[in-house]
Amino acid sequence: MKHMRLWAVVGAFSLLVALALSTLARSEGAAEPVFSGGSYLTTITDTEGNFGSRSVITLHADHTMLAVDSGQQGPIFYFGSQLGDWKPAGGHQIVARAINFAYPQGPNGQGVVRTDYVINISPDRRHVTGTETVTAFPLEEENPYGEGGILVASAIFEGERIEP
Repeated sequence: MKHMRLWAVVGAFSLLVALALSTLARSEGAAEPVFSGGSYLTTITDTEGNFGSRSVITLHADHTMLAVDSGQQGPIFYFGSQLGDWKPAGGHQIVARAINFAYPQGPNGQGVVRTDYVINISPDRRHVTGTETVTAFPLEEENPYGEGGILVASAIFEGERIEP
């Protein structure tokens, strides 16, 4: 009977140690929560701090993105909404690439515009800052995912999450 009780105590103690080690291993290897997306109202300025426009950047959980800009229908520039993809770049940073169509662009008419984003998201996911680089390509002549194109603008932005 004493041996049975001893084995029961040893078994219970072993079970508690295994559970404690399992919990410790999970907490040490716990990954940062996966970013599930969101929409951010941003203010875009040029590299000298001059106001450019306002934009809404939406990062979807499926890694697609949409950006609409207050200046997209003129009076200075005429372009459409930006559609593209995003991926984590480490820490609280995301890189994204979007395409839109500019019309008219240059003497040959329509063009394709690629915008490359580097987006820094605050740990609480309520604020963003970042840069965007805009490159234009002739519609029929160049691959907007390739090299080349014409650098149109580099800008910085900051904004906050749109909450329901």
